[in-house]
Amino acid sequence: MLCDIASVRSVAKSPKDAHEWVSFEDEKEERTWRFDLTFLESNWECIFGNGCQGVLTGPAPELVQGCCSYGAHLVDKADAKKVKEKAKLLTDEEWQFKSVAPKNIIEKNEDGDLVTVLQDDACIFLNRPGFSGGPGCAFHVAAANHGESYVGWKPEVCWQLPLRREDEENDNDHVTTSIGQWERRHWGEGGAEFHWWCTEAPEAFIGSSRVVDSMKDELIEMVGKRNYSKLLAFVNERAERTKIGVPLAHPVMRKKEKTT
Repeated sequence: MLCDIASVRSVAKSPKDAHEWVSFEDEKEERTWRFDLTFLESNWECIFGNGCQGVLTGPAPELVQGCCSYGAHLVDKADAKKVKEKAKLLTDEEWQFKSVAPKNIIEKNEDGDLVTVLQDDACIFLNRPGFSGGPGCAFHVAAANHGESYVGWKPEVCWQLPLRREDEENDNDHVTTSIGQWERRHWGEGGAEFHWWCTEAPEAFIGSSRVVDSMKDELIEMVGKRNYSKLLAFVNERAERTKIGVPLAHPVMRKKEKTT
């Protein structure tokens, strides 16, 4: 029985959470790169201390903790080693808890993951309101004082957020690497308890530039200069091709438009 295309069109609805992706092959590796264009072309920006409600079970903007409430989950021993080395360079003016920090600033949690220890219910490297240097990550402050990118100072998950890299290897040793946005589900069961998450919040999509531009340093560190250049070239060419139309807006912004 042939399907009535007209009737299908009248019933089918566009998915509200749709994202557009692009992929290309790596010239020097057995790897396929996949990028979430919908997020990378959006104007998301970090609003830490400027409307961020944090990731506790209720809104807590007054705490200015951002996503630092549970400490940094470190990727591996190399990541932990870097954190320890950079911590030694922090000054009292950059790090509120330097004088009271324990010898072991990294521990294993119940799941066996390496994490930074907590101080007063948040990451020990998070300076709090009332600190002379202001609230925020001590590594972030130190990087700025040294005139360097915080990518080389902060734990890997911290400088990547809200970008996320996932590697999948098939039986033929070919790797597919996806670069997209962190979502609640990526945090496991705990993510469902977050009262707020920035990639779901329209108030965080207020930047003056695209994520692919504003997070250039992070993307280069994640995929390399060569692949970033190819990605940027494609995004810019795509922007030229879509001048007469409009690229798919981020789901958060599409939802906002329907409610206003």
